[in-house]
Amino acid sequence: MGQSKPYEHDLDQAYLANILPEGPGVYLFKDSRGKTLYVGKAKNLRKRVLSYFRARGTSCSKTLFMLKKASGLDFILTSNEKEAFILESTLIKRYKPRYNIVLRDDSQYPCLRLSLEEPFPRLTIVRKIKRDGARYFGPFSSASAVRNTLKVIDRIFQLRKCKTSALPKRSRPCLNYQMDRCLAPCSGKISEAEYGRVVRQVILFLEGKSEELISHLAQEMKDASARLEFERAARLRDQITSVQKTIERQQVVSPGMEDLDVIGIAQREDSFQLVVMYIREGRLIGIRNYRVKSPGHSPSEVMEAFIKQYYSRDLFLPGEIILSTPIEEAMAISAWLTDCAAKKVSIKVPKRGTKKRLTEMAVANAESLLSSADLPEPDRLIALIKERLGLTRPPVRIEGLDVSTLYGSKAVGAIVSFVNGKPYKAGYRNFKIKWADGMDDYGMLAEVVARRIALGDLPDLFLVDGGKGQLAVLERVVKEHVGKTSPQLA
Repeated sequence: MGQSKPYEHDLDQAYLANILPEGPGVYLFKDSRGKTLYVGKAKNLRKRVLSYFRARGTSCSKTLFMLKKASGLDFILTSNEKEAFILESTLIKRYKPRYNIVLRDDSQYPCLRLSLEEPFPRLTIVRKIKRDGARYFGPFSSASAVRNTLKVIDRIFQLRKCKTSALPKRSRPCLNYQMDRCLAPCSGKISEAEYGRVVRQVILFLEGKSEELISHLAQEMKDASARLEFERAARLRDQITSVQKTIERQQVVSPGMEDLDVIGIAQREDSFQLVVMYIREGRLIGIRNYRVKSPGHSPSEVMEAFIKQYYSRDLFLPGEIILSTPIEEAMAISAWLTDCAAKKVSIKVPKRGTKKRLTEMAVANAESLLSSADLPEPDRLIALIKERLGLTRPPVRIEGLDVSTLYGSKAVGAIVSFVNGKPYKAGYRNFKIKWADGMDDYGMLAEVVARRIALGDLPDLFLVDGGKGQLAVLERVVKEHVGKTSPQLA
């Protein structure tokens, strides 16, 4: 009795022409051991698979290598093309085929999870998106970015902080309620219906629909005032102010005030860099970047594979996705995403105007990231600091300053030094405060800066621990003692 093959069908053109259906589905090329080499989607399985045999002489080198190693084929028929998109993405993630463009798993990037399956939902930071009835927002570019967003929401909306999914019953609210950081549903301080309205406001905020959110809050404030609920009206006024201050820090990049995802791609040899810019109500609220190494593929192929895998997750879908590079299946993917989002989602490559400028901005960011990737690690860190702080020259030498006292006396200042991203111990300095009196932080800082400047050999960048006041002192003293050639400050 012969041993069964690790695939269903041999790669015989005449045989496959007879058995392959003409409907939509997914096909898998496999090697002699049954390992999946490539997963593809087709609107017409027969036509798509047979095209590999007809185009052997004109296919790209990567496809030719795959066909030489392939021994057999499996296929799965789906009821429509949209199901084929989902199945293709699932199988690529499961098998990670060598000849597919595989997007790096996003599990390492943090997201915000809103537990809508609970009567009183709460926000938590997670690193894995699940189909569990919750609403996910992100992924965010870093842990600090998601923590900062959560802090803003805690301050403005005050969702519950309980770590348990079940709402604990308390006779007295916890300390978060006393600090105006929680609405205390655990002790009956807010009804489920009222809490639900707050949750909807949080969703609008996380979706970037700030103008709609402000409109809702303003109407609630007017209604509360009309009912003589002046404390509630004051809280709503403060919420509006906080939301307005938050969106003021977001750059307006599209006068149309629409929701867009802008995707740009850059290539250097076999490496591709993709940048996704999130624009909500015309404001740039975030940027994500992905690196893909895929020999033998074109930017268009990488862009299409990225879109299929990236949007197969439960993420907010804008009404329009604009690309720097056209893709072959734009209409089919648009129809699939429209079905997923239950609203019209279009995919376009703009030729002129504001949207063209946005794709150029995304491509410029992608090219910058590719260039910095070629630098040694210290140079890459220095380039990143220069970009993030908006400096005019690379901060090769950085010095950090701080002052402190022990029980209000014995004041000291300290300086640490870094050169090319590494600690430079010879540049460390300690100062006993001589001129400033008492608990005068600004005076102590001014003394330390002045004495450091007197030593000469200044760094490219001074960093100071504190806020705007400390930065202003640093700026004043540096300008007084150094002038136009002063170090950069942050």
